[in-house]
Amino acid sequence: MAFPPQFMEELKARVSLVDVIGRRTKLVKKGREYSGLCPFHNEKTPSFTVNEEKGFYHCFGCGANGDLIEFVKQTEGVEFPEAVERLAALAGIAVPVQRPEERERQQRSATLHDAMELAAEWFIGQLAGQAGGGARGYLARRQLSERAVASFRLGYAPNSRTALKEALIARGVTEATLIEGGLIIKPDDGRETYDRFRDRLMFPITDRRGRVIAFGGRALGEANAKYLNSPETPLFHKGHVLYNMATARKAAFDSGRLIVAEGYMDVIAFSDAGFAEAVAPLGTAVTEDQLRILWQMASEPVICLDGDAAGWRAALKVAERALPLLRPGHSLRFALLPEGMDPDDLIRKQGAAAMQAVLESALPLSEILWRKETEDRPVDTPERKAALEKSLNDLCNAMQDAAVQGYYRSFFKDRLWQAFRPPRQQTGGRTGSGPRGKERFGRFANQSRDSHLTGSSTLQPGQMQSGSRREELILLTVINHPAIMENHFETLGGLTLSSPRLDRLRRAIIDIATVESPLDYAGMAHHLAKRGLSEQVKGLQRPATRSLDWFTNPDTAYEDALNAWLHIIDRHKLEALRKDLETAERQLRENTTTENLDRLKLAKKALEEASGTSASLDGFGMASGRSNIV
Repeated sequence: MAFPPQFMEELKARVSLVDVIGRRTKLVKKGREYSGLCPFHNEKTPSFTVNEEKGFYHCFGCGANGDLIEFVKQTEGVEFPEAVERLAALAGIAVPVQRPEERERQQRSATLHDAMELAAEWFIGQLAGQAGGGARGYLARRQLSERAVASFRLGYAPNSRTALKEALIARGVTEATLIEGGLIIKPDDGRETYDRFRDRLMFPITDRRGRVIAFGGRALGEANAKYLNSPETPLFHKGHVLYNMATARKAAFDSGRLIVAEGYMDVIAFSDAGFAEAVAPLGTAVTEDQLRILWQMASEPVICLDGDAAGWRAALKVAERALPLLRPGHSLRFALLPEGMDPDDLIRKQGAAAMQAVLESALPLSEILWRKETEDRPVDTPERKAALEKSLNDLCNAMQDAAVQGYYRSFFKDRLWQAFRPPRQQTGGRTGSGPRGKERFGRFANQSRDSHLTGSSTLQPGQMQSGSRREELILLTVINHPAIMENHFETLGGLTLSSPRLDRLRRAIIDIATVESPLDYAGMAHHLAKRGLSEQVKGLQRPATRSLDWFTNPDTAYEDALNAWLHIIDRHKLEALRKDLETAERQLRENTTTENLDRLKLAKKALEEASGTSASLDGFGMASGRSNIV
């Protein structure tokens, strides 16, 4: 069965090759490619590579190779049609039925592509001719180079109602094709058709293969709309396309960076200054489909919008839209331009070096979300602090990936702790309030915490002592036994630690395991040392309790280390639930409401359920020749 080319292109654009293969074998990014153990033969050393940019995989061990569809065929034992259907179901798109009218539509599509290309060439000719003098003057004032004008195939639509129509009909294009392609307009009242674009600088819009599928036009004279795009057509769906997508894809692959600007002129200005990896949505906010396309081109696209209130609002809209789609290794960064400037302004006035500095200082999505919720927000009462915490939790709840959500909860908890603690606090505790109505977020955000971890206890018969030591043991065990991460990655990822210092170490461990897995003890120690964390790791080891903490040692049997680690995790979670219960009881005593009573019931239920599912330590220590410790 043959499928329409447009459908196949959309399918491959919507489904990530790395995601599909990653369900069969763990992939680790190595430079521009991903590598892992081959799913087609048994091997201990990775020889299997995946190239997302080029859309293929290859095994240097057994020779297996192919594209997205071939992988599904080989791994699931299906033929081409069923492989396509399974991928379409994964992407959430309907499989078209090939009928005679579908074949006719494909032929029309080819005709439309020809018509759009002819229109682009005609617009280019008009810009170079006598009619394009005004447009050339505009380009000169905007300081666009001849190279940029030629590279982006800019053109001009003259101020005529029928010039384009007459020119293309003379080249053999039918009026019906021009209407279907959105190049001319057919009035509802039956009057004569006329050109859609008049007296406008023309920007060809291409698909991922570089074929012209639509146009954007900037008005050069009086017009109701400054920018006008082609309407939705069989070739063009505005929310599924990015300006400069075809060229930027390769440039982003080469540079390792992708820039998302606001409009056509910003993209061209970026390119003219040496940043060829820039794209832009087409006059609307970035859509979910466009976000997926961006993440196929780069793992952390840089959103670079105007440095004004409208640009900030647009950035926040992108940030919120991205939340349900976030997944490990895929996020956004935000380059904040100087007030009142757009990328074109900054490049023309201060040069490419200034723009490079802005891009290099781009903020992560987490920081943008934090600023969104805290900027100029009073937090001088418990109720206002609780409202802020709820707003941050609501953002986390919008994230569908459990590991990402866990990291964000830890990040926000850390920032809340830093912001609410008293200025002179050294070891934690309750925060005080500033003068009524004057305490706002960020007041203490830049003050560092210089606390020292204390406590020398470890696993004792029937008990775990200080919470800080318990958290130390959780990290020390997984540092010395990184293999634990293979099957318990999300457990550590979703863990909340009370110490921001330890939580930062936890995040570093997870970052390393994500990129460098599989790891042994020496490898983990090496990468932690590269991050300057050796002294902090050394501080986790207590010579006075070494005989009690023996299960954390690198030479301890993996089974014993894992069992002890799971036990400590359970005790840590139980302690957190007990604190939740204490808080619920206190709130009910202070304010007897139905809501607080329900909160208490839920806290009790959660603690009871968790108490009945903690990890068993039966036989613990036997593999290492030790006696059971509980």
